[in-house]
Amino acid sequence: MPDAIFADPRLARLYDVFDDDRSDLDLYRGVAREVGARRVLDVGCGTGTLALLLADDGLAVTGVDPAAASLDVARAKPGADRVTWLRGYATTLPPLAVDLATMTGNVAQVFLGDADWSAALRGIRGALAPGGHLVLETRRPEARAWEDWAAGDGGGARDVPGVGRVEESFEVTEVSQPLVSFRSVFRFPDGTEVASSSTLRFRSLDEMRASLAGAGFDVVDVRDAPDRPGREHVVLARAAA
Repeated sequence: MPDAIFADPRLARLYDVFDDDRSDLDLYRGVAREVGARRVLDVGCGTGTLALLLADDGLAVTGVDPAAASLDVARAKPGADRVTWLRGYATTLPPLAVDLATMTGNVAQVFLGDADWSAALRGIRGALAPGGHLVLETRRPEARAWEDWAAGDGGGARDVPGVGRVEESFEVTEVSQPLVSFRSVFRFPDGTEVASSSTLRFRSLDEMRASLAGAGFDVVDVRDAPDRPGREHVVLARAAA
């Protein structure tokens, strides 16, 4: 099930406000140009920011996400009618033949078990046209990002249109590598508090390579994430012949 930050309507409308710097998405637009993509599948599209940017670039875009509340936010944005929005998973896709699939942010790390991760990769592989590509990012375990989170790299307060000042408190709740769990509590102007708990799996680059190969992908490039240099891998893979 999706975390509350994506699935609870009260929290889904906060997502873009609290995560307002999306310069990380420039990389994905660049990859789409690099591989000559015309049709793109955004897996875990959330509130639709990347999907709409790709549509601005003239691409045919399908966004899929299991969280109805996030998709409601996406569908309400200007230009949303240019994107095909699907509620579901990589394993429940209709027939597609896209040139590129994307998994931005922490999407690749929400799959905690090997079986679920392999199934998602196989689903994406089946949605690609021959020679199609997948690009994803994954945090490097050796960078130990959770230590920065625990030291206070999270939380804060934002003014949310139509809501008012919302405060977020954040804590890392458990580190049991390769799994790291954390919790945010959002306090609304009326005193209401809504919590969201999440767990991410930190896979090594060798594990990522092996899982992609097992799902029928060839890794063609591994790059640094420009917004988190030295802290994330950006992996570009192509559907094997």
